[in-house]
Amino acid sequence: MTNDQQTNPSAGDRATEQTIFKEETIVKKPTALGLEENIAGLLSYLFPPIIAIVLLFMEKENKFVRFHAIQSIILTVTIIVLAIGLTIFGVILSAIKLGFIGGIISFGFWILAGPLFFFTAVFLIYQAYQGKMFKLPVIGNIAEKHAGPKSVEI
Repeated sequence: MTNDQQTNPSAGDRATEQTIFKEETIVKKPTALGLEENIAGLLSYLFPPIIAIVLLFMEKENKFVRFHAIQSIILTVTIIVLAIGLTIFGVILSAIKLGFIGGIISFGFWILAGPLFFFTAVFLIYQAYQGKMFKLPVIGNIAEKHAGPKSVEI
């Protein structure tokens, strides 16, 4: 036992507490575009899919930026496919004289999904800014798998 622990028995507890609650330092590395990686990551979600595609093609080495760009692209494509699918579903129901039901289903979906997509994007922007690679279910695993450094052949 150290001298400090003999005079103050809780000193050892404080040392343990300090190691448990140690703050993580975010390492901000520059990207191929000269941006810090957390800024490039959040831009992927801020203006999808255009900026995400540009970042994906420009950034060959930074796994963090590539991960967020790929995840943003897949999320955006998923939203677009769902919107097209609902539109087709509504048209089919309309063709068989059930257009009102299709409208209710489509409207209900967007009432629920619109805010969900918005808050998901805001959450992912925050996570990217914090320097975290937050993985969405299914989409995140695909993005992580393809986010490794891309070899450039000449």
